[in-house]
Amino acid sequence: MGIQITPSLLNADFAHLADEAARIPNADWLHMDVMDNHFVPNLTLGLPVIEALGKAAAQPIDAHLMIADPDRWAPAYAEAGAGSITFHVEAAAAPVRLAREIRSQGARASMALKPATPIEPYADLLPELDMVLVMTVEPGFGGQKFLDLCLPKIRRARELIAASGGDVWLQVDGGVSLDTIERCADAGADVFVAGSAVFGADDPEQMVEALRASAVAACAH
Repeated sequence: MGIQITPSLLNADFAHLADEAARIPNADWLHMDVMDNHFVPNLTLGLPVIEALGKAAAQPIDAHLMIADPDRWAPAYAEAGAGSITFHVEAAAAPVRLAREIRSQGARASMALKPATPIEPYADLLPELDMVLVMTVEPGFGGQKFLDLCLPKIRRARELIAASGGDVWLQVDGGVSLDTIERCADAGADVFVAGSAVFGADDPEQMVEALRASAVAACAH
């Protein structure tokens, strides 16, 4: 698995999501931020939108659930067609059982960590996961400034993934741009969520390629 760019549609035009997805045909995934105004102080979209976009878009859906009680709701997003489901470990009551249930639905299971949440206590969970998401901003709103203090955690997560011996992707989300993606890739990330950097660009498709090239160059170094 090489570098993957996963644009966040949080910064897209919500009235024309299928059209926005069509502007980035070279994206590996479509990152959909689901917020419930409980776990984070914002409210976005939910199951019906995920299901509708999954039928209309060519790219698979990467659903990031910033919600309370993901144990109850996450499996339904797999049923709705999302190919990857990310739950926040801070909100999950039984993360191992939840990851197994997501996988049983045919989706990839991912665990997200807020900036202040350490990775070390969850090292034993890695064999149950397909991806770890290290948030590089506080979840809830797009367009925030990248937190450099998260870089050591990205490096530590990569070390723990390597030690576990599994094929676990390492995703970063928050403030990812041409100014920050090389640092993330150098620290060990291989899946990159970029929202405002992509949809704020004059040519979103070209920006996806530019981000990919920057990450690949950092890995080569």
